[in-house]
Amino acid sequence: MTTRTLISDLAASTDGPVQVSGWVETVRDQKKVQFVVLRDESGAVQLVNPRTFGEDSTEVASDVSTTISSLSQGSFLSVQGELKHDERVKLGGVEIKLAFIEVASLAIPETPIADDSGIDKRMDWRFLDLRVPKNALIFKIQTTLLHALRTYWVEHDFIEIMTPKLMASASESKAELFRVEYFEGSAFLSQSPQFFKQMAQSAGFGKIFEVGPAFRADPSFTSRHATEFTSVDTEISWIDSHEDVMKLHEELLQAAFQAVADKHGAAIKELFDIDLVVPTVPFPRIPLAEAKEIVASRGYEVPRADDDMDPEGERQISAYVKETYDHDFVFLTDYASSIRPFYHKRHDDDASLTNSYDLIFNGTEISTGAQREHRVEVLEEQARSKGLEPEELSGYLDFFRYGVPAHGGFGMGLARVLMLMLHLPNLRETTYLFRGPTRLEP
Repeated sequence: MTTRTLISDLAASTDGPVQVSGWVETVRDQKKVQFVVLRDESGAVQLVNPRTFGEDSTEVASDVSTTISSLSQGSFLSVQGELKHDERVKLGGVEIKLAFIEVASLAIPETPIADDSGIDKRMDWRFLDLRVPKNALIFKIQTTLLHALRTYWVEHDFIEIMTPKLMASASESKAELFRVEYFEGSAFLSQSPQFFKQMAQSAGFGKIFEVGPAFRADPSFTSRHATEFTSVDTEISWIDSHEDVMKLHEELLQAAFQAVADKHGAAIKELFDIDLVVPTVPFPRIPLAEAKEIVASRGYEVPRADDDMDPEGERQISAYVKETYDHDFVFLTDYASSIRPFYHKRHDDDASLTNSYDLIFNGTEISTGAQREHRVEVLEEQARSKGLEPEELSGYLDFFRYGVPAHGGFGMGLARVLMLMLHLPNLRETTYLFRGPTRLEP
């Protein structure tokens, strides 16, 4: 039995018998010869079947010819034939002269999406949309990026944890919670693994990471929000400030981008027309108050009633950083305590500010990180200042009553990173199956 060969390996294979499997991209059923472009997860190859004619110039029927004539775009096949290298063949410099075709599954001839279909239509037929090489590449990049992050974590002695996604109470705030039935009562879908990441510090794990789902009941229809998303989280003990967290964060991203550039740089250039830049470290760091002054000097006043930076402000400060430092990333630091969670550590000399940051990439926030407050009496006081009663947080505060070192960490949206890396307009493109306020299928 001939072993299946990936199409990407054909160029390095010797001429002779070969078997490949994939789906039909195009069929040219011509009078004297039939051509099929077959694609698999690694590439595409041209299949050739010369028609056979008798002495009276009448075509001699063959199973291969008949099968090819019945094929529709998207049908899945396994074929056997003779591999031949030929530089004249534009598609990879090889072709296969067919000897046998086995149809695994015929596709309906009418394709429900086209090259110009809108994103909602494409999401309706996502499994077909993902057959497009450009779209499939996104998830190969995602795999490489996550592998690089895990490699960094493992090589630096981090422990991987898997935190529960069913919660008895809110993990961060009572807003944006999905409530679900849970036997005789109810539970909530986890907004974040925040509390459990911190519990690991009390457990003495020291350095942890998790890649897993998070849920936000946010009725937003922007290009950068989803109700279910993949969160990349890490937490480390024995830090001096949020600077230690930022250093970890930038090293992780540099390693991830390097791995993606090494493995997929050429394909990204070909399919997205992007020269992927591996960021240098350290990333620029700008206190938020200074960033607002810079943005104002560029003629834009942040129109917010609170102390945060709005999306246009993020774009403006990114443009400034690109012009000034030629860098695609910037840490905005020292956010006001008024807009940060109660568990962010406040400045020792100015309680109105926190040891926290947002990481901005290509004009959009991809992550929030901070040093956490580890002194239980201070945590209780900060919770009260946010209108929370410590009694409601007893399960969380117990971590600190039995000792926790100074620690900090971040959470980062995976789909946003990929969206901005590839200059795509919507994170639906970089989410395998998107979930939003009006989408629960497929």
